Amino acid sequence: MTRTIVVGAGMVGLATAWHLQERGVEVTVIDRVGVAAGSSWGNAGWLTPGKAIPLADTGLWTYGPRALLDPDAALHVPFRVDTGLWSFLARFAAHGTNRAWDRTMAALTPIDKMALECYDELIDGGVKSWTREGPFVIGFRKEADSRGFLHEIEGVIRHGQDVPFERLDDPGELAPVLSDAVTHVYRLEGQRFFEPAPFVEALGDAVVARGGELRTGFEVTDVSSTRRPVVTLSNGEHLVADSVVIATGAWMPKLARRLGVRTRVQAGRGYSFTVATQKPQEHPVYLPTQRIACTPYQGRFRIAGTMEFRGPDEPFQARRVQAIVAQARELFQGVDLDDRQDEWVGSRPVTPDGLPLIGATRAPNVYVAGGHGMWGIVLGPATGKLLAEQITTGRIDSVLEPFDPLR
Repeated sequence: MTRTIVVGAGMVGLATAWHLQERGVEVTVIDRVGVAAGSSWGNAGWLTPGKAIPLADTGLWTYGPRALLDPDAALHVPFRVDTGLWSFLARFAAHGTNRAWDRTMAALTPIDKMALECYDELIDGGVKSWTREGPFVIGFRKEADSRGFLHEIEGVIRHGQDVPFERLDDPGELAPVLSDAVTHVYRLEGQRFFEPAPFVEALGDAVVARGGELRTGFEVTDVSSTRRPVVTLSNGEHLVADSVVIATGAWMPKLARRLGVRTRVQAGRGYSFTVATQKPQEHPVYLPTQRIACTPYQGRFRIAGTMEFRGPDEPFQARRVQAIVAQARELFQGVDLDDRQDEWVGSRPVTPDGLPLIGATRAPNVYVAGGHGMWGIVLGPATGKLLAEQITTGRIDSVLEPFDPLR
C-alpha cells in the first residue's frame, strides 16, 4: 500500500486525505496545532459556489485607497515597510479589471460547479455533520449600492452557474436582524451553509476511523525529495512517504517556495464573533458594501468580516473587530454588538491572481493544495478529490489546469 503524508488538518488537507483513502492510499495527517486550527474554524461557513468569485474587481480602485486611510475600512493594509506585501498588493490590484475578472471566473467556474456534489460525497461516505440550504439574504442601504453585487451575479450566471436570486419586498420575514437602514434586499438561492468547525472535526474523525493517522502538535520544518519525499518535524524526526501534500493555507510558502512554488500566498486575515439576537435569525445575511457575512451559529449569530493583509502569525487586532461593529451598528437591530463571544481571527491564503495552487511542485511526488482565498471551505472537498486523482493516477483533470502551482 502506498503512503501519503498530508501537512495541514484544515478542510483542504483533510478532504485530500479522505479522497486518497478512497483510492486505497494509507494517509498520515500532520498539523502543528490541530484540526481546523487555521482559517477553517471561525469563518462564516458558507457553501456558496455562486459567490466563489475573483477577489479583485474594478471596485478595488474605489475602495482600495481607503484601506490605507480609513482604519475602519473592510479592506485593511497596515502602513509599514514591507516590500513583499507591497509587491503582492500591486499584482493583486492589477487583476482589478473586467478582463481579468472574466478570465479568473472562467477558471473558477468548473470547480465551483463541482463543489456541492463533492460535499454530498463526503456526507454520503460517512462524514457525520450537516449542511443547510439557504436562502441567503443580501442587503444594501440604497439601490445604487446593489449594482456591483448584481453585476457579479450576472457575471457568474454568464459563465455558466445557476444562481437564482430575486428582490425581497418584506425582508423582515427572512432577516429580522436587518434595520430600516437596509432598504434594498435580495434573496439568493441554490447555496448552503454550515458550522465549519464541527464539519472539519467530523471529517478528521472520519479519516482516523478509516485507518488514517492524525498527528497534531508537530510542526513540519522541511519537505525534500529526490524520489521518495522526506518530511522533517520540529522534534527532529524524519518521515518517509510515497508522496506528500502541503496544505498549510497561508503558511504554505514556508515549505513550498523552495520546491518551486513562487506565487506569493498572502494572509488575508478575517475576523468573526458571535452575538445574541432578540429574534431568531435562521438564514445567512450578507452586507456586500461593508463586506460582512453572517451565519446562524449554535443559537447565536456569527458576524464575520474584514480582509486584513498581515502576517499569518501576527497578534489578534481588536481594532478590526471594532471596525466590523462600527460598520454593522446602523444596519442591524435587536443584536447586542457589545456582548460578543467567540472572537476569532483566521488567515485566508490569498494569491495575486485569485486562483488556488493545486498540483505538483518541482520536487518529485510533492504536491500543494491551497491559495483558495476566501473559498477554501466551499472548494476544499472538490480540491481534495481532484488532487487525489492526480496523485494516484498521474492524470491532471482539466479543471485543475488553471491552478498549476508552478505557473
